[in-house]
Amino acid sequence: MTITLFVTLRNHWKKSTVAACALSYGGHWLYGKHCDNLLRRDACLAAREFGRQQISPQEQLKKATVILNPAACRGKANNLFEKNAAPILHLAGMEVTLVKTDYEGQAKKLMELMEQTDMLIVAGGDGTLQEVITGLLRRADHESFSKTPIGFIPLGSHNSLSESLHILSDNQVKHITSATLSILQGETVPLDVLQIKGEKEQPVFALIGLRWGAFRDVASTIKKYWYLGPLKIKAAHWFSTLREWPQVHEASVSYIAPTLRPPDLPEQKPQRPNLMYRIARRLKNYWYPPIPESPKVEEPERWDERTLSTLELSIQTQNKNPVQTVSTFYLFFNIYTIEGDYQWSCMSSIS
Repeated sequence: MTITLFVTLRNHWKKSTVAACALSYGGHWLYGKHCDNLLRRDACLAAREFGRQQISPQEQLKKATVILNPAACRGKANNLFEKNAAPILHLAGMEVTLVKTDYEGQAKKLMELMEQTDMLIVAGGDGTLQEVITGLLRRADHESFSKTPIGFIPLGSHNSLSESLHILSDNQVKHITSATLSILQGETVPLDVLQIKGEKEQPVFALIGLRWGAFRDVASTIKKYWYLGPLKIKAAHWFSTLREWPQVHEASVSYIAPTLRPPDLPEQKPQRPNLMYRIARRLKNYWYPPIPESPKVEEPERWDERTLSTLELSIQTQNKNPVQTVSTFYLFFNIYTIEGDYQWSCMSSIS
C-alpha cells in the first residue's frame, strides 16, 4: 500500500506538487484564522471583566459614540469593526451608538451637530480622525466638548498616528483588539493639534502636520496612474517634472516665539460662602459700589517673517513620539504663498 502510494505520487509529480502547495497554503491560512480567534477570545474575556464591575443605582452606563468609516481599508472597515471591536465594547457594558459615514467630509458635519457623550471613538484611518478633530474644534462649545476623551481604532490603510497611541503589531486583529482594550482601560496620551486657516474657508485641524510643495502635489496624482502598477509612483513624478520645471515653490513664513502652555488643572467648584458673609457682601456693594476696572489692553503679537524657496515645505507636530516630549509650549505659524490667494495660519499645541 505504501509502495503503491509513493509510485502514484512519483508518476503524477506535477499534480502532487500542486496539491502539496495547496494543502500547505490552506493549513497556514487555517492556522492564522485559529490564532485570530484566540486573540478575539482573550480580548473578549478581558472586556467581560470591565462589564462585571458593579455600579451604584444612581450611576448610569457610559455612553460611547462610534464614528465609523465603512469605506476605510478598501471597504473592509465595517467587517473589521464588527468582528474585532464591537463585541469588546458591548461586553464591557457600554451603551454604544454607531454612526456610519456615507461620504468624505460627513464626519465634520456630524461632529458639529453631535450631542454630549461620555466617550467618542473614531474607527477608521487618518482621514477619518482628521475630519472628527476638525468638526469638534469648529464647534462653538469646543472648549467644553474637547474635554471628552477620544479613542482611536485603526481600521484604515494608513494609520500614521497608531505608533503614538498603541504598540504596533503585524497582526491586524491584535492591533485592533489592543487598541479597543486601551480605550476601555482609559489610557490617554496628550497630542498636538495643527490649525490651518484659510482666507475664506473654515479652519482645518490636523494631528500629523502640513505638507506643501512639489512632492505633495505629486502624491495627490499617483492614483491616476493605477494602470501602471508598481511604476505608478515613478510615472507620477516623471509627468509632473515634464509639466513644470524647475519645481521650486516660494513662500513667506511668519512665526512667533513659543509660549508656555497653561497647565491642565482639575476643575474645582468653589464652596459657597455662609449666609452672613453673603449678606455683608451685598450690603457693602450697595453702599459702596465697586469701581469697574478698565479693560486690559492686549499687546500685539510680534511676528517674524522669513522668505523660503524650496521644493517641499513640511510642518510636523511631535505626535509621532509624544512620550519623549520634554517641554510644553504653543507654536504658531502664518504661512502664505507669494503667487497665490491662499493663506494658512497654523497653530500647534505641543505637549
